[in-house]
Amino acid sequence: MNRFTKAAVIGVALATTAAPLAAQAQSRGDRQERREERRDDRRDYRQDRRDDRQDFRRERRDDRRDWRQGEYDNRRDYRQDRRDDRRDYRAERRDDRRDYRQDRRWDRNNRDWWRGRDDFRDYRGARNGYWYAPSYGYYRVEPRYYGYRWQRGGYLPSSYRGYYVRDPYVYGLRPAPRGYRYVHAGSDIVLIAVASGLIASVLHDVF
Repeated sequence: MNRFTKAAVIGVALATTAAPLAAQAQSRGDRQERREERRDDRRDYRQDRRDDRQDFRRERRDDRRDWRQGEYDNRRDYRQDRRDDRRDYRAERRDDRRDYRQDRRWDRNNRDWWRGRDDFRDYRGARNGYWYAPSYGYYRVEPRYYGYRWQRGGYLPSSYRGYYVRDPYVYGLRPAPRGYRYVHAGSDIVLIAVASGLIASVLHDVF
């Protein structure tokens, strides 16, 4: 066998041996890459799960916070509504009582019919030397007129003609005729001619 033949045989043998070795090395490289890819995939999967759990916990915390805030707001609104309802109820009761007192009319059989009315809020009973006119208050009178009993056909002095009865309905009176006015005169109400003070009628002992 000459040198060229030996070299050819050796080359074939090396080629035959190198090919499986290269294939084996490539196979190990492929497996290494696959294992690394699988590790990366598992790492990414675990990271994604951790992120999902964190997002889930965060969302639950937010949901609980929103729920607690909503419950707090609802309770606060409920308490405010109850306070408003109680305030409105008390205001309505006060208005009802005020309206009831204001709607009370003169009653000859009830000496205290006037109690609670706004137009009598300053009244403290009879005072010597003074008359009281509802909505006006106390004012001084001449001694000769204190306790005076007015009669139809008499005259009311001009200085006492300005204490008009503001609501004749309260006393069961019909509207005054043209040219006449109802006037408080002590505890009486007199219907007078505005021009002269002539007394047309008298309602005695109103209060």
